[in-house]
Amino acid sequence: MDAFYASVEQRDHPELRGKALAVGHGEQRGVVAAASYEARRKGVHSAMPSVRALRICPELIMVEPRFAVYKQVSGQMHEIFHEYTDKIEPISLDEAFLDVTENKVGIDMAVTIARDIKWKIRERLGLTASAGVSYNKFLAKVASDLRKPDGLCTIHPLQAQKVIDRLPVECFWGVGPVTARRMHKLGLHTGADLKHCSRGMLMSEFGKAGSVFYNFCRGIDNRPVEARTERKSLSCEHTLHNDISAQEEIEESMDMVSADLARRIDRNDFEGVTLTLKVRFSDFTERSRSITMDHILVDKAEIYDCGLRLFESGEMYGKPVRLIGLGVSNPHREMRRDLVEEAGGWRQLLIDFDMEY
Repeated sequence: MDAFYASVEQRDHPELRGKALAVGHGEQRGVVAAASYEARRKGVHSAMPSVRALRICPELIMVEPRFAVYKQVSGQMHEIFHEYTDKIEPISLDEAFLDVTENKVGIDMAVTIARDIKWKIRERLGLTASAGVSYNKFLAKVASDLRKPDGLCTIHPLQAQKVIDRLPVECFWGVGPVTARRMHKLGLHTGADLKHCSRGMLMSEFGKAGSVFYNFCRGIDNRPVEARTERKSLSCEHTLHNDISAQEEIEESMDMVSADLARRIDRNDFEGVTLTLKVRFSDFTERSRSITMDHILVDKAEIYDCGLRLFESGEMYGKPVRLIGLGVSNPHREMRRDLVEEAGGWRQLLIDFDMEY
């Protein structure tokens, strides 16, 4: 979906249409959750501190998020998807992969299905969506971002390598700001640059993700579209009123987040064995660490102890912290214990943390 939260607000409030709009909390510690395209043209983007957003765009209108409404609209969007296929893999509230190789309507061309879905979203929901079509998930995701907003892009197998060669490394799945900076220091700026690297070199620099980058820059992605009918994770995070760094402050905040997460686990009857810690520092850099237990995580005290161990193992003390998040995942309970990753070996985790302001 295009600027999903902001577009829903502009749809439901006509007076906001055509104006620079951000969804988020406008106070000192607030962060922009989504920005309209009018706001993006002024330099406002998601994850930007609200104070900074208002400084660079004084006319910016801040709107409190309505997550219940966004979830409802997401459900309506998925109802449209299910008219064509049940092979749907959600990525977030407003984004999903669809496998339409065999579909309910007997349409041969995936691009035709994408066009139909876009039209139905506009007609039924009053919103615009962008769609990407290709032969694997990586390239479909790339295609969906190439012609936003209200775009439709197909990457044909015969043209895929040309597209990938020109693609900035920042557009590769799993490459965040930190990884991108590391790549740039190595002289890697595009897909073509990555393609000149051996698998071994990329793995030595980026761990297991290096093997993924090696395949992606060659147009290889064999991951199937996995329909998800059960919740995969449950999490919460707290943005602190003031940056903290003292051990006792960290422990107090970890205790609060652990209690919140334990309540949500109980309320949702969720069973997970992997605990993930997310920390955002005062300079807005982030780190995540995780550990998998051999039993279901439900006890608040154990969640607190594990969260604190992850924090300590990451050598995070001393740097001002503005946000702490905890999440549980892996409901399938693959009963194995993973060692905490070595310091510096951070990885991107696909957990949707609930936003709190």
